[in-house]
Amino acid sequence: MAKSNSRVKVGLKCAECGDINYTTTKNSKTTTEKLELNKYCPRLKKHTVHKEVKLKS
Repeated sequence: MAKSNSRVKVGLKCAECGDINYTTTKNSKTTTEKLELNKYCPRLKKHTVHKEVKLKS
């Protein structure tokens, strides 16, 4: 029996410059809210808030 695939691929977009710098996966059944992480932005050369966005499949 096959497992149901509940993990989706999402992008992390910098809140300040608007670039999508990172991609990750998340379990859409257990994590319903959007991800918000502090990550390094290479364009600004500092750590900023990155918010989850949908990726084109």
